[in-house]
Amino acid sequence: MTDANSYLVKCEPYYQPVGREVELYEAAYGVRMPVMLKGPTGCGKSRFVEYMAFRLSRPLITVACNEDMTASDLVGRFLLDKDGTRWQDGPLTTAARIGAICYLDEIVEARQDTTVVIHPLTDHRRTLPLDKKGEQIVAHPDFQLVISYNPGYQSLMKDLKQSTKQRFAGLDFNYPEADLEATIVATEAGVDIGVSAKLVQVAHRARNLKGHGLDEGISTRLLVYAGQLMAKGVEPIAACSMSLVCPLTDDSDMRDTLDAAVNTFFG
Repeated sequence: MTDANSYLVKCEPYYQPVGREVELYEAAYGVRMPVMLKGPTGCGKSRFVEYMAFRLSRPLITVACNEDMTASDLVGRFLLDKDGTRWQDGPLTTAARIGAICYLDEIVEARQDTTVVIHPLTDHRRTLPLDKKGEQIVAHPDFQLVISYNPGYQSLMKDLKQSTKQRFAGLDFNYPEADLEATIVATEAGVDIGVSAKLVQVAHRARNLKGHGLDEGISTRLLVYAGQLMAKGVEPIAACSMSLVCPLTDDSDMRDTLDAAVNTFFG
């Protein structure tokens, strides 16, 4: 039997509430309501789930979804070993058995024929059929399903079906207000608040370019990366080039625009 304690978040993750998300999530967990987190890359969705799992003292099982993920990757499969065949639970099945929070990160990356396996866990049934094994699991009373995705990457090919979306309550996430984001970056990266405030100003300029040459703006996560490099003694412009410019785009004109923003505040 899997030990639920091995999936507990041992240390409190650093998380600064932006709105009422903590209060609303706690209410949703109180009735074991499935929750969908929607927001841009690197704005704190995954950190929030870790923080809430710690706050609620619940085990957390995270799955990074991808286009090659099959239903068997979620629910489990038969494996061959020296003694013959044996069944191995997948992460979703394990979470349902032990009463964990199961977090499916960037669920739109998974194929739609894979995500339908979550449906019976997200309504009044709270069951998970293991067809290959001939077993039907009734989810533990403490089990909850949480999914996340970035609406900015939605397309006809990569979006959740309405039949999936309407099984979840939703929380919108975005980047924090400038002062709060600067505090977060300063705390996470270990840099002076003045430095983090400049990083946030660079990010705001980049985010204004979303849809005008950039698919996505500079995330809070990337600002923390830049600050961490600076805290290690890397000069600011080099740190910003490595963390804020290079990962974001390969377009030379757009890189020049971002470099100019960096030089405005750190040149």
